[in-house]
Amino acid sequence: MKLKHIALIGSLFPILFSLVLFFGVLISADSDDENSNFSSGITGMNLSAEVLKHQPMVEKYARESGISEYVNVLLAIIQVESGGTAEDVMQSSESLGLPPNSLDTESSIKQGCKYFASLLSSCKNQGIDDLNVAIQSYNYGGGYVGYVAGKGKKHTFNLAESFAREKSGGKKVTYTNPIAVAKNGGWRYGYGNMFYVELLNQYLTVAHFDNATAQAIMNEALKYQGWKYVYGGSNPNTSFDCSGLVQWCYGKAGIS
Repeated sequence: MKLKHIALIGSLFPILFSLVLFFGVLISADSDDENSNFSSGITGMNLSAEVLKHQPMVEKYARESGISEYVNVLLAIIQVESGGTAEDVMQSSESLGLPPNSLDTESSIKQGCKYFASLLSSCKNQGIDDLNVAIQSYNYGGGYVGYVAGKGKKHTFNLAESFAREKSGGKKVTYTNPIAVAKNGGWRYGYGNMFYVELLNQYLTVAHFDNATAQAIMNEALKYQGWKYVYGGSNPNTSFDCSGLVQWCYGKAGIS
């Protein structure tokens, strides 16, 4: 799925805020964010309470890594990787060359955000504007970015399958996830998870609004032009962080 860039806002409340908020109203908190060439109109869905409790920390380290607009993707990664219950909640230890489950929760989130940011940058540097390449690479490793770059610059299930087949030497393992059962009867190659994008996309959706709703979102957001970023802020009494502003503006436009 190619996700086109809908709304690029280079900084949360400063001068560039006026570039605004068309469908997504999802914001980068850093003015030098180099990873904003993917879709920003992504919202999470069906995330468990165990995952959502990590959202403040994900927002903190996503902002630190310059990828605040990908908070919902990062939460979906947590949902797939651990359901929000493991200590190494983003299963990011191995991206540092460590054994699995080496990191505590905060370190896992910090490294997971940093690693995903590096994958987005790698995609950009190789002319790839398909977010699903970065998502699948979180599971496969950065080598998948180069693999896709030489094969059309778009993620497909067939490419994910062929990459895993090559890396596993063709070894198949039983895999009873319903997505796999529906696709091929219940197996995958024994390298990573070739269904990773499909698994993650169960927890993501791209927002689509009519013109009136989009205008209502934009009008509400523009009221807060120039306001400072406040971590954890969610209303005009506190000011806002990224998630808080999105939720406030959506609510004012009648979107629950």
